[in-house]
Amino acid sequence: MAALGGTLAGAVLTTQVAGPLLAQDAARNSSVYEQLDLFGDIFERIRAQYVEEVDSADLIEAAIDGMLSSLDPHSSYLSPKDAADMRVQTRGSFGGLGIEVTQEEGFVRVVSPMDGTPADDAGMESGDYITHVDGEALMGLTLDDAVNMLRGPVGSEIIITVVREGVDEPFDVSIIRDTIKLTAATARSVGNTIVLRVTTFNDQTYTNMSDGLAREVEALGGMENVEGIVLDLRNNPGGLLNQAIEVSDAFLESGEIVSTRGRNPGESERVNAEAGDLAEGKPMVVLINGGSASASEIVAGALQDHHRAIVVGTKSFGKGSVQSVMPLASDGAMRLTTARYYTPSGRSIQALGVSPDIVVQQPPRVPTAENEEEARPQRTEADLRGSLNNDSLTDDEQRQIEAEREAAEDAAKLRDDDFQLSYAVDLIKGLSTIAMAQ
Repeated sequence: MAALGGTLAGAVLTTQVAGPLLAQDAARNSSVYEQLDLFGDIFERIRAQYVEEVDSADLIEAAIDGMLSSLDPHSSYLSPKDAADMRVQTRGSFGGLGIEVTQEEGFVRVVSPMDGTPADDAGMESGDYITHVDGEALMGLTLDDAVNMLRGPVGSEIIITVVREGVDEPFDVSIIRDTIKLTAATARSVGNTIVLRVTTFNDQTYTNMSDGLAREVEALGGMENVEGIVLDLRNNPGGLLNQAIEVSDAFLESGEIVSTRGRNPGESERVNAEAGDLAEGKPMVVLINGGSASASEIVAGALQDHHRAIVVGTKSFGKGSVQSVMPLASDGAMRLTTARYYTPSGRSIQALGVSPDIVVQQPPRVPTAENEEEARPQRTEADLRGSLNNDSLTDDEQRQIEAEREAAEDAAKLRDDDFQLSYAVDLIKGLSTIAMAQ
């Protein structure tokens, strides 16, 4: 009897709970069907009564794009042409201005200009707002429509109107469109510090970076002669997640690199580093600024959380979401935000960015007046006629001192050209000196 009573009670409870839930589900479905009927009604009225004949496919594409773009600034519909352009771009060669943009409250905002591109040569800066293209306002357009206005034939001129913080009035910038061929990563040496400049994360990034690092190490005579590594991620708008993981893994021996968490707990993923550090434990500095976004922030956050590198510069852009590109039957694609990513310590940088360990602003360049006289070189004891030679040093020691002096003067010139990079190189030198003394 007790068992039967329990069964009956369970049946009554199930009926009491399941009934309202089923009713709510049915009400939701009914509401969805009503909204779809409304969509169909509006679609047919536009086709039948709009002042001009419209293409049905264009209407449906616009509706799909509106649905996706209403979610967040990074979800969108890609037409077959746009999807093909995106696939080309991830391979590192495409036509355009060389500028990464996003949409902010209806305005088109520059995330970053890409190194050596027409936009970079024209002086475009991270944080600029583009209000007009060839005199036509962008306000009210979707991001894809605005980007389409920025695109055009290679060699054609475009006039964009820019609003910049600190500049009182909007101003026009003329840019000649060109084929953008990006070298995803380059390497050079400043003294005994290797500077790795990563401009984007496409399918060439890790290979470009690792090959460049190997060449510079060989040129310096081996890793024992390398003082440290500067990884320059400034104005890097991001790109492929797997490349950000590979670049991070290149300098980490173990531990988590990044985790992604989707809508469902079962969709969460964690990626861990494998053994092997290309820099062999040498000191590292990562440079970031407001144009460092997405994949750049994954790398900076991973190396910062593991205390593998000191992050220098200014706060990054703050794009902490992951977009999945899903092919569609029409040969188009849907770019949908499917997850947030988190640094190894579990922090999300969405809308917050990566905060540098040491904040270093890039001072504005001050043009030198044409009539400004060059400073006279300071006279020293060695310049005096008949001055005594230094007899305490050998010729080799004197040459060594001269070489060190030239290196210091080169560092001073770098300070004028790129203060943030100069700061990073000086920091590497200090860290290397401390490491050698221990």
